[in-house]
Amino acid sequence: MNFAVFASGNGSNLQAIIDALGQGAIKGSLGLVLSDKADAYALTRARQAGVEHVVFLDPRDFASRTAFDAAVVEILKERQIELVVLAGFMRILSPVLVRAYAGRIINIHPALLPAFKGAHAVRDALAAGVATTGVTVHFVDEEVDHGPVIAQVSVPVLEGDTLASLAARIHAAEHVLYPDVINRVLQGTLDVPAQDACA
Repeated sequence: MNFAVFASGNGSNLQAIIDALGQGAIKGSLGLVLSDKADAYALTRARQAGVEHVVFLDPRDFASRTAFDAAVVEILKERQIELVVLAGFMRILSPVLVRAYAGRIINIHPALLPAFKGAHAVRDALAAGVATTGVTVHFVDEEVDHGPVIAQVSVPVLEGDTLASLAARIHAAEHVLYPDVINRVLQGTLDVPAQDACA
């Protein structure tokens, strides 16, 4: 199965995916890496790994979020992408994209959803003083950090944790969990919700 990874930043989860592909732990084809940031290191990682199609789309070139996502859908169709993997993609997807790939978009979030939604989940968990946070992989629907949960892993918050130390342990958990889930989706060993469950 042909899949795409969308990333806006450093791309550490993308690197974990690329490494898993190289080790045969993901049995699929990474057909596209797309970013909305020209300086995203994820693009460099993709090029270094020899990904055939590496795309930067500047949101400023489009009249609206919907127009941007419509262009993305066309690229996905051209590349015959069957699964979209969000890996630190910091844009909220419009219904145009979500509906076109309903049940075929997954995201990873650095918290145990539904707790600590949003862009600052690690900081928020630390500030809340919780004893445990973690990682969630879920199917994407039209709400932010919502949709059917696929898998979760707990990460303890340790005494004396800083934002950096807690984030590092969460990232380490992500790098194990996400490739495994991606492979299960690609191999069809994970139940994909019906489209109306993600609409």
